[in-house]
Amino acid sequence: PAMSRRVVRQSKFRHVFGQPVKADQMYEDIRVSKVTCDSSFCAVNPKFVAIIVESGGGGAFIVLPLAKTGRVDKNHPLVTGHTAPVLDIDWCPHNDNVIASASEDTTVMVWQIPDYVPVRNITEPVVTLEGHSKRVSIISWHPTARNVLLSAGCDNLVILWNVGTGEMLLALDDMHTDLIYNVGWNRNGSLLVTTCKDKKVRVIDPRKQQIIAEKTKPHDGTRPIRAIFVADGKIFTTGFSRMSERQLGLWDLNNFEEPIALQEMDTSNGVLLPFYDADSSIVYLCGKGDSSIRYFEITDEAPYVHYLNTYSSKEPQRGMGFMPKRGLDVSKCEIARFFKLHERKCEPIVMTVPRKSDLFQDDLYPDTPGPEPALEADEWLSGKDAEPILISLRDGYVPIKNRELKVVKKNILDSKPPPGPRRSHSTCDSDSFSPALEEVLEEIRALKETVQAQEKRISDLENKLCQFTNGTD
Repeated sequence: PAMSRRVVRQSKFRHVFGQPVKADQMYEDIRVSKVTCDSSFCAVNPKFVAIIVESGGGGAFIVLPLAKTGRVDKNHPLVTGHTAPVLDIDWCPHNDNVIASASEDTTVMVWQIPDYVPVRNITEPVVTLEGHSKRVSIISWHPTARNVLLSAGCDNLVILWNVGTGEMLLALDDMHTDLIYNVGWNRNGSLLVTTCKDKKVRVIDPRKQQIIAEKTKPHDGTRPIRAIFVADGKIFTTGFSRMSERQLGLWDLNNFEEPIALQEMDTSNGVLLPFYDADSSIVYLCGKGDSSIRYFEITDEAPYVHYLNTYSSKEPQRGMGFMPKRGLDVSKCEIARFFKLHERKCEPIVMTVPRKSDLFQDDLYPDTPGPEPALEADEWLSGKDAEPILISLRDGYVPIKNRELKVVKKNILDSKPPPGPRRSHSTCDSDSFSPALEEVLEEIRALKETVQAQEKRISDLENKLCQFTNGTD
């Protein structure tokens, strides 16, 4: 019988290859956290790389400007405000200077990171969000609404916050009967997908506080499952078979019973962290404790999940950061960049599509979500949805100057006195009170600015001193 010729599928991503950067482009001498937790421990954006680190008596993470490669000074300031280990960090998609952290101390903190390297540790968050009763292991910003942040804790509770007011918007409390493994937004932030120790994958409409679809045991094994939304509302899962083989699955929301695709991979026991790039429809799977990154293209034709390739290295990864599209180098046809954590360093890994031309490859870079939110928090809460506001990468992306996150706490002093005859004997008249308060606030602001300016000045002088002393070696 004639050999059946396997038709090789046409795809511009068939030859994507991964390469680690040169040794001097790594970030060395970082004590990566040893907490056993299936979080990625690393968050990156076009300005900074942030890594959860070991820290005595509290919880900390380090933030480095992307360009600050090489050996990290042992006195490099940390972000330290939590009283117990930090378990997850996430950069705000709409402000590259704002990062949120979740901790074993039951709180979520939101931080403003300056563009210059501060002299001392950053210890004061812009806002602390308190509402969980147990450790908080998951945080995730809303993709399109300004200042909306999700947290999930070991109290089986998912909370949505308005960071701009420090208020809790929604608490999803009766949905998960056990530990929540992961939570993911869909592209416009109208739905959530969660996985849970009770072996269920749930699709939740957070504003209606309703589970709109669920699947029990998408993977038969007992070990943790992960789920993310991919294009067209489909859901991609990773888990384990009954024989403890690692599996991946693709599911349709409208028919959750049967998988569109279910593939066995190997018998390694690390949980697979999936990272999805919507622009190329590629899912990258990074196993904690693995030394490889496997990647697959998701399409509309069978087998739907197409294996592309594996990036292999010698050393296992402790965690992994994934750069948003606008932080990539389009002139080098870079379609993804990972930040792989070792015990003592962070190693960027660049995924490239080989092309001969130096011109902008518009088929590799469709317009991609930019830094402008499409909605305000209250618009989203009231039921509005909006797709991400896209930008072109034709000329590359230049990060915007530091924008300050303003938190306006709803205050009892803000509520106006009831209309009607004013009581004349009121000693603390609201009119006479506010100008004084304004003055104090103004003074505090001025002092803060002075301190920041001085810190910047000290930092500049230190840099000059470094150059000077290096010059004389």
